[in-house]
Amino acid sequence: MDILQLGAQLLSEKMGLQVDSATVANALSGLLGDGQGNIDLAGLASKMASSGDLSSVLGSWLGDGANSAINAQSVLGMLGEGPMGDFAANLGTDSATAASGLADVLPQIMDNASSGGSLLDAAGGVGGLMGAAKSFLS
Repeated sequence: MDILQLGAQLLSEKMGLQVDSATVANALSGLLGDGQGNIDLAGLASKMASSGDLSSVLGSWLGDGANSAINAQSVLGMLGEGPMGDFAANLGTDSATAASGLADVLPQIMDNASSGGSLLDAAGGVGGLMGAAKSFLS
């Protein structure tokens, strides 16, 4: 199962959505996508790494230990109210509920994608990922 489908399944289960999995996958792709039908994990990681508050959370998701939690307000702030509003509308819910659902499933999505360290290694470790995020924002 690819990461987008995994995310859609986890989100549907967590939120008890009454929409089909293709709708959830499309909404998730619209919010976190790379424009090619995949979740842009590197972009998400860069957004988190560029936030002082979320960089340690990102490190826990990419590492082999326990995943730190992220709250709905952090998700909303990181992804933006406009995009979250569109995402929520596509799912037939409100932004707060959608952000809460994402807060629960994003650690699992990122952890699954980085299992074995492949995502983290590709970015040059946590330091490399944070350096890339800082250079992107400069």
